Amino acid sequence: MSSSSSDEIDERLDEVLDEIVEDVYNDIVEAQPNMQNTRGYIERDREGGHTRLVNDYFRENATYSAQFRRRFRMNKGLFMRIVLALQENFVFFQQRPDATGRLGHSPLQKCTAAIRLLAYGTGADTVDEYLRLAETSALLCLHNFTDGIIQLFGDEYLRRPTPDDLQRLLDIGEKRGFPGMIGSIDCMHWEWKNCPTAWK
Repeated sequence: MSSSSSDEIDERLDEVLDEIVEDVYNDIVEAQPNMQNTRGYIERDREGGHTRLVNDYFRENATYSAQFRRRFRMNKGLFMRIVLALQENFVFFQQRPDATGRLGHSPLQKCTAAIRLLAYGTGADTVDEYLRLAETSALLCLHNFTDGIIQLFGDEYLRRPTPDDLQRLLDIGEKRGFPGMIGSIDCMHWEWKNCPTAWK
């Protein structure tokens, strides 16, 4: 066999293999569905969530006004002070229309979601059914809420205690039977048979 016929066979074989590989590749690519990640829209009735929240906690003669402090872990006046301060100072907490002209979530819904996540330590998807916020929206509320609290109230409340603050806390602890205690109970000032320190 001459080298020229061998070269021709090699070239023809390369062409055939290239055609087969291209056909297989095209079949695979064309068979793949479009992998674009599009989320489906879920109508959550955010207006209904706001109305329910106001009727349950914030209107006069609200359904659960007696339970407000227990459920929000603060009194209503303090909560409203926080909501109004965040609404005045941060665009995120202002209720604005979306692209379709519908109003977005209210400041009450956003702050309530953040407070509930902080107070109960639950997952972000737990506020969906009552407040009508998606998990990602609830996490965004929590993030903006904590940033806003630090910026607005950090200097006043998130600071080291002054000597007067420490003395007041020591006096309260002593009245309650824990003399010299600042912070959590660490088994140093009272006897407890199952105390981890005693076990050592």
